[in-house]
Amino acid sequence: MKTKQNVVIKGTKDGLTLHLNDKCAYDELLQELKEKMDAVNGQEHGSILTVTVQAGNRYLLDEDIEEIKKIINQREHLAVEAIKSNVMTMEEAIRWKEESEIVSYTGRIRSGQVLEVPGDLLLIGDVNPGGTVKAGRNIFILGALKGMAHAGCYGDETAVIAAGRMMPSQLRISHYFNRAPDRYEEEDYYETECAYIDDSNQIVVDRLQVLKHLRPGISTFKGGKHSG
Repeated sequence: MKTKQNVVIKGTKDGLTLHLNDKCAYDELLQELKEKMDAVNGQEHGSILTVTVQAGNRYLLDEDIEEIKKIINQREHLAVEAIKSNVMTMEEAIRWKEESEIVSYTGRIRSGQVLEVPGDLLLIGDVNPGGTVKAGRNIFILGALKGMAHAGCYGDETAVIAAGRMMPSQLRISHYFNRAPDRYEEEDYYETECAYIDDSNQIVVDRLQVLKHLRPGISTFKGGKHSG
């Protein structure tokens, strides 16, 4: 009867992928990992092989991750590129929940005030000159944006900014920024618009309707029924 392997090695064009059995005893896994890595390292290699570790549903502590890295990196021709697991820690789950939900706020953001949320922001009100709104993802303002708005403030370059009256002192998306054109200083300008990063890595302000095509995920309808 063939014994189940605790470490399965698959070669790819980018290096090696190790699939670890997530049901065996951890000590057995480490012992087989050492043996397999010795065997691989003993073969002829023209250059360093990068190794990606797939841990499956096994929860790995920080010290476990470091131990696995050490076993692999100690071999002369091997280097760990990533260790991946299907298991999410409580901290990661909380962060994911915060980053994936919409935070709504009703009120005016006054000069000197900063409102920051980890996910999407829906502001029902105005952002006055000198006021700032920041979001890890998208910003939707049902009012006038006259201050500064920073969407994707943690690095999301697909984030967008939409406002009922787009009259910002500055727009930022991820690490890109620009100042608003002079025409937004006109008090009679009322068209709802959106800002996004285009293919040239420039922040572009356009009609709100373009979002349906540029960011179809934003307009995904969840729950209830939608016709038309």
